[in-house]
Amino acid sequence: MKYKIAFIFCIAILGFPAFAEEGSLNLASKEDITSVMKILLFMTLLSLLPAILFSMTCFTRIIIVLSFARQAFGVPSLPPSPVLIGLALFLTAFVMTPVWEKVYSNAYIPYQNKSISTQEASEKALTEFRKFMFLHTREKDLALMLYLAKKDPSKPEEIPSLVLIPAFILSELTIAFQMGLLILLPFLIIDIIVASTLLSMGMMMLPPTAISIPFKVLLFILVDGWHLVVKTLIVSYGEIS
Repeated sequence: MKYKIAFIFCIAILGFPAFAEEGSLNLASKEDITSVMKILLFMTLLSLLPAILFSMTCFTRIIIVLSFARQAFGVPSLPPSPVLIGLALFLTAFVMTPVWEKVYSNAYIPYQNKSISTQEASEKALTEFRKFMFLHTREKDLALMLYLAKKDPSKPEEIPSLVLIPAFILSELTIAFQMGLLILLPFLIIDIIVASTLLSMGMMMLPPTAISIPFKVLLFILVDGWHLVVKTLIVSYGEIS
């Protein structure tokens, strides 16, 4: 509802100067109004794009797991953050391609052909994202949000998006931390072995990380770590078709 109010407010603000210049409320042609509406709709969607990306796609899980992989080395600056974000964006596009193709064919094409209204197109697009979120939301997290919202729907279609989206984010965070823990454990073992070895040799003044980092990087290279991490992330979302 608040997005609709904001959208109407933008129309009023942008349209008022044009009317004021003429000194009266002169209506533009239907084609001009349609073009302005499309531009305003595009700008509105563009402003909401980060929120959609973080909350309704697989970006959250991917960027967290990649961050865990980077943290496991003990060198937080390598790979650089822009590299990880770029990789996460392209992996997100790869995983979400089936969803976006359905949105394009079921919502955008009919809307472009003027066979459905803007509201119907947005509802069809949201439906495809809801299917994806339902598929990857844990029942435990969904039940929690329904309990907090005091909702008792009889079928999935009756679950509000304001309940589904937080449940989906909770599930993504939980799974991402589980995967990140599995990445950290082998490197933690290397740290413990190196620290114990240095302590037994009486080299207490030598930082263990100075010795363990090359070994951790070598292990990651030998097992083809980035390949395994990316493969695990893609497979965790099922078959991409």
